[in-house]
Amino acid sequence: MSAELILHNAKIATNGAPSLVEAVAITSGKITAAGRDDEILRLRGPQTRVIDGRRRTVIPGLNDSHMHPIRGGLNYNLELRWDGVPTLADALRRLKEQAARTPAPQWVRVVGGWTEFQFAERRIPTLDEINEAAPDTPVFVLHLYDRAMLNGAALRAVGYDKNAPDFPAGEVQRDRHGNPTGLLIAKPNANILYATLAKGPKLSREDQVNSSRLFFRELNRLGITSAIDAGGGFQNYPDDYGVVSELHRKGELSVRLAYNLFPQKPKQELADFQNWTKITRPGEGDDLYHMNGAGEMLAFSAADFEDFLVARPDMPPVMESELKAVIRHLVQNRWPFRLHATYNETIERALNVYEEVNREIPFDGLHWFFDHCETITDRNIERVKALGGGIAVQNRLAFQGEYFVERYGAKLAQRTPPIRRMLEMGVPVGAGTDATRVSSYNPYLSLYWLITGKTIGGLTLYPKGNVLDRAEALKLYTTGSSWFSTEDGKKGALAPGQLADLAVLSADYFSIPDEEIKGLESVLTMVGGKVVYAAGEFSKLAPPALPVSPDWSPVKEYGGYANASKEVVGASHSRILSAVRPGSSTKNRHVSVLGDLGPWHLGCDCFAF
Repeated sequence: MSAELILHNAKIATNGAPSLVEAVAITSGKITAAGRDDEILRLRGPQTRVIDGRRRTVIPGLNDSHMHPIRGGLNYNLELRWDGVPTLADALRRLKEQAARTPAPQWVRVVGGWTEFQFAERRIPTLDEINEAAPDTPVFVLHLYDRAMLNGAALRAVGYDKNAPDFPAGEVQRDRHGNPTGLLIAKPNANILYATLAKGPKLSREDQVNSSRLFFRELNRLGITSAIDAGGGFQNYPDDYGVVSELHRKGELSVRLAYNLFPQKPKQELADFQNWTKITRPGEGDDLYHMNGAGEMLAFSAADFEDFLVARPDMPPVMESELKAVIRHLVQNRWPFRLHATYNETIERALNVYEEVNREIPFDGLHWFFDHCETITDRNIERVKALGGGIAVQNRLAFQGEYFVERYGAKLAQRTPPIRRMLEMGVPVGAGTDATRVSSYNPYLSLYWLITGKTIGGLTLYPKGNVLDRAEALKLYTTGSSWFSTEDGKKGALAPGQLADLAVLSADYFSIPDEEIKGLESVLTMVGGKVVYAAGEFSKLAPPALPVSPDWSPVKEYGGYANASKEVVGASHSRILSAVRPGSSTKNRHVSVLGDLGPWHLGCDCFAF
């Protein structure tokens, strides 16, 4: 039988055997053959579409095992992205320009994807600089997990004045007269930050649809064809899933999504899951869009925080009883589940619960896993393996490694997380970003971190024993991640019978210098053999361009990831700066906020949600 589509004359990494081929044939959305050009071109028929790969490198479509694309899509057109912007001066210029074009009562939001260590200046903006850039338009700037900076207009918009009460788990910082300065501090979690962000105006339903389509196309631009949505705060099921469900019904969804259900209120988690098990089930949907299970929040009392500048939090005594009730219900109903866990101490207690439930109701092959696991021990990796679980890792340390080193030391940082050990012990591992509120959604930053062991700022965290070669890292981002949506064997490899998801890259991932990995993009992305993004020499194959709405959206002017590695020729990236300078300290990170904070006054706390 002739193929519907043939991609040939390329360097195609299959993630299988043989590892490299020249051509693939695609029919009905799946790979039907892979091999040499002459072999595959024999499958050409009169209706076959043939694409010349022009000797470019082709990889299986990237699959992020943990991000928040549904919420990210709903807000993408509202957000001014600093992802990849090389200097603070440039970031502030964009902020000033966007403030001038943003109509009242809308805000300018900078929400995630950046770290001060990416900037040549190596610091965050001051409140004075933010107010100078935008004196009249409300501005909200989120910094990692630890703080948000609001200008005077934003403070007025949210009603934070001298009489504003403090949040129970956060601080509205005040000057000596009791007036809010504009700095909100997470103590210990980021609820104050996210609750304040939620006070801003939302996009209309029509603009949310446009925003989601543009965000998914932005992911396609980077070669992402699949993602597992880990739920998140202020992402209610089923209401906030309506836009992506609509795109799926219309055939306009360009990223495969498996979504998890995340309860929104403490003490109501079990009730939520009891309700959800009545109205939906894991796997409901299709290969493009389906329900994946529970988490990453299962019980609020079991969720630890990521502020590496303060002491590790101890979970409350009720953790075990509340978590056990949820886990028993999920296992009884055969629901896969995932749990956010940063520290080994939290993982230890969760595993005690899991083992107890398993003795009563065997897990028996049910897919479950931990997210993050920065400080997990070998013993607890063994316990995860024994229970048939997996671990989804994200490049959070690429954005926060400097903070971890200062608090815990470079030696402990060498295995945060111990990815090589996880693989050696045979635990399923999937790679991702935890985008978009903190880490950038750019997958090549995560691949760079896996391969080099370096932060975005250039600090080397890991020795050779805890980094991966490029083929290994790619497998974690493709076949590895497929296990976490119970789709192993279905996608992640360009092999006969698997879904025809692929990305033709702008440069050879396998041979370019390490620093250039961060600048990779796709020039042709396919999902199920359908072209969802094309540029450069493949631009004639591109789907129709999408408008941007509303007209003042930052996306219209700046797009998404700025790809700083193309703008900076080795300057800041070639500097390997020490994370701890002589005499420096971040212990007093909550002071001097009206002046130059400098790069060492910051922390990161709260959920990675």
